[in-house]
Amino acid sequence: MPNHVHVVCTPLLAEDGTYHTLASILQSIKGFSAIRANRVLGRKGTFWQHESYDHVVRDEAELHRIVEYVLSNPVKASLVKQWQDWQWSFYRAAV
Repeated sequence: MPNHVHVVCTPLLAEDGTYHTLASILQSIKGFSAIRANRVLGRKGTFWQHESYDHVVRDEAELHRIVEYVLSNPVKASLVKQWQDWQWSFYRAAV
């Protein structure tokens, strides 16, 4: 989307045997992408807003509903006709 990002992910195990926290995952994604985006745009400073919305997925049906929502977002915004045409969409089913 031009003004926001959706991510559906499963936290991975850290070296200490615990799962990476959502806060650490978001910090990593936002930090890396902000540096790259600012470089491309020739800017410096804050790139992302401090807010975020997170939701714990509790079952398979909810996961499918959320993934469908995320993939169809650019279609609903009339940016493309089907989600596969949105060049920034990526989907890989959990293994």
